[in-house]
Amino acid sequence: GRAGAMERWTGRVALVTGASVGIGAAVGRALVQHGMKVGGCARSVDKIEKLAAECQSAGYPGTLIPYKCDLSNEEEILSMFSAIKTLHQGVDVCINNAGLARPEPLLSGRTEGWRTMIDVNVMAVSICTREAYQSMKERNIDDGHIININSMNGHSVVPQSVVHFYSATKYAVTALTEGLRQELREAKTHIRATCISPGLVETGFAFKLHDNDPERAAATYESIRCLKAEDMANAVIYVLSAPPHVQIGDIQMRPTEQIS
Repeated sequence: GRAGAMERWTGRVALVTGASVGIGAAVGRALVQHGMKVGGCARSVDKIEKLAAECQSAGYPGTLIPYKCDLSNEEEILSMFSAIKTLHQGVDVCINNAGLARPEPLLSGRTEGWRTMIDVNVMAVSICTREAYQSMKERNIDDGHIININSMNGHSVVPQSVVHFYSATKYAVTALTEGLRQELREAKTHIRATCISPGLVETGFAFKLHDNDPERAAATYESIRCLKAEDMANAVIYVLSAPPHVQIGDIQMRPTEQIS
């Protein structure tokens, strides 16, 4: 079963970006429950430290190690990878989860909002992927896995101007994941590349998007029964526990009640 299929990951190292809240926190916890050493990064690490303590007191077999890292800053990403190399040899699984939306339409949006989305949703994903691969390559790891948390917005453009630029960054993630799969295959490795594309997940995401309108954010999650962060964590476990000859390309998942 699933648990047995996850056994080969016991004691191995995973990096989860955006691990302080939401999907990242749920994924980090799930991997620790399956005995992995998990580096969790975010700009503020106090929440990750709290989660690490919770995992420890729950007696989970793995460990969660907090890393302070601003993903819009390449130097900070590189020094995090360097710290992971020093402490744990390197990264075997990279989960590019950190992402954000700013409410900046194409006709009137502010450049800084667009740039922030590009930096975190596209550039950081690409930098972390490259560094994770190089880490695997130098240790001859042939069964690693890179998982990008994408979005249904990476597959269709919805008629909501506040998410159009965000959607463009997620279309980029769709292309990057497939490009990565091709390059990994050309490099004659068995390292796998997957993306997971959820619809509405009940996290703090909408509150960041509609930061000047918390009522609108709350309404986003109250209109239907949304996916939970744990549903996403289960999808990550499913992807990682697939047999080595099976590469899951994309899991598209929506709340059953979601319209678009």
